[in-house]
Amino acid sequence: MNTASKTQAVSNPNRRLISLSSLLPWAFAALFLLCLPLVFQSSAALTIMNQMAITIVFALSYNMLLGQGGMLSFGHAVYMGLGGFFAMHVMNMVEYDGLWLPLPLLPVVGGLFGMTFAFLIGSFSTRRAGTVFAMISLGVGELIAACSIIIVVFFGGEEGISGDRTMGPEVLGYDFAAQSEVYYLTVIWLLVATVLMYLFSRTPIGRIANAVRDNEERAEFLGYSQRHVRWMSFIASGFFAGVAGSLFAINFEILTEENLNLATSGSILLITFLGGVGFFVGPIIGAIVFTLLQTVLGLYTEIWALYLGILFVSCVMFFPGGFAGIIAMHRRPLALGKLNLLVGPYLKVAIPAITSVLSLAAVLEISFHKRHSFGDDHEMSLYGITFDSHGYQALGFAIVIAAISLFLVSRILPSIKAAWDEANHAGDAQ
Repeated sequence: MNTASKTQAVSNPNRRLISLSSLLPWAFAALFLLCLPLVFQSSAALTIMNQMAITIVFALSYNMLLGQGGMLSFGHAVYMGLGGFFAMHVMNMVEYDGLWLPLPLLPVVGGLFGMTFAFLIGSFSTRRAGTVFAMISLGVGELIAACSIIIVVFFGGEEGISGDRTMGPEVLGYDFAAQSEVYYLTVIWLLVATVLMYLFSRTPIGRIANAVRDNEERAEFLGYSQRHVRWMSFIASGFFAGVAGSLFAINFEILTEENLNLATSGSILLITFLGGVGFFVGPIIGAIVFTLLQTVLGLYTEIWALYLGILFVSCVMFFPGGFAGIIAMHRRPLALGKLNLLVGPYLKVAIPAITSVLSLAAVLEISFHKRHSFGDDHEMSLYGITFDSHGYQALGFAIVIAAISLFLVSRILPSIKAAWDEANHAGDAQ
C-alpha cells in the first residue's frame, strides 16, 4: 500500500507537468491571436485575418476526413455552405422576426445544420472509401450547387442571401458593428473549434479513424466497423465545416453559390495538401499561405492563381508532406543535435533560389503584360523598375538571370544532400 502510494505521488506531478507543458503552445497561440489587432489595426488587415481564421477552421474540418480518416472528398464545401446559408437565415430571423439569439451562438446553429446534412449524406456515402467515396462526394457537391440556383427560397438564387449581424442583442455592450469586434469573435471560435478538433483526434474514435485509414481490413478484424468510424468522423467534420460557414456569414454578411460549389471544395483540398495531409498543423499552415497568396499577392498581380498552382504542383511532386512535412523532416537532425550542419548550406542556396524564383516570376509577368496590354500601353513596373514590356531587353535579361540562378542552385544541391545525410546520421553529435 505504501509503495503504491509513493508511486502515485511520484507519477502525479509528472503528469501535471506534462499537462501544463502541453498547454503552453495553446496559450501562446491564444495570446498571439489576441494581440494581432494591436499591430495590424486597419480594416483591410482585420478582414484578411478573419478570412484566414475561417479558412483554418474549414481546412481543419476537411483534414478530419482526408488526413485522419483517409476520405478524399470533392464536395466538402457543401457543409460549410449549408451551415452558412442556414446561419444567414437565422440572422434574418433575428432581425425581422424578433428571434432572440446572441451573435456568438450563431456558429453553433450553423454547425448543427451542417452536421445534420453530414449525418444524412454520410449514412450512404461512407459505406465505401477510396474512389467510390470521392465520386459520391463529387456528385453530392454538384447536386447541391445546382440546387443553390434552383431553390431560390433558401439559397437566394444567383445573387445569394445577405443579412445584418448588428441587429441581434448586444453581448457585454458589443453589437459587432466594428471589424475588430468581429475579429475577436472569430478568433474565439477559431480557438474553440481548433481545440475541439484536436481533442477529437485524440479520442478513441479519432485513433481508430487513423487505423481505418491505414488498414481498414485489420480494423475490421479487430472488431471495429470501418463504415461507422468513417461516418462518425464525417458527422464531426460536417459540424465544424458548418461553424466555418457561420463565421463566414458573420464576417461578410452575404453568401452566394460560390460558397458551396466545386471550386471551393477544390480550394480546400489544395490548402490541405499544401499545408500537409496527416499533420494537425498542416491545414493551419496551408490556410495561412493560401490566404496570403490570394489576398496580399492578388493585390500585386493578376496571375496569383498561376503561382499558387505552380506551388501546389511543386509541393506534391517534391514534398508530398507539404510545409508541415518539411518542418517534420528536421526533427531527427534536431534530436541528434546536428541541425547546425544544415544552416550553412541553406544560407548558401537561399540567395540563388530566391533570385531564380523572382526572375522566373518576372518572365511570367512580362509575358502576361505583353500579351494582355492594350494599345500603346507598353510601360510596365516590376520590383520598383519601370521598363518597356514589349521590348526584348527586359524579357531576355530575366531569362538570363533565371538560367544563371538555377544553374547555381543545381551546383549547390549536392552539398545540401551531403549535409543532410550527415545531419541524419546517428553518429557523434557535432
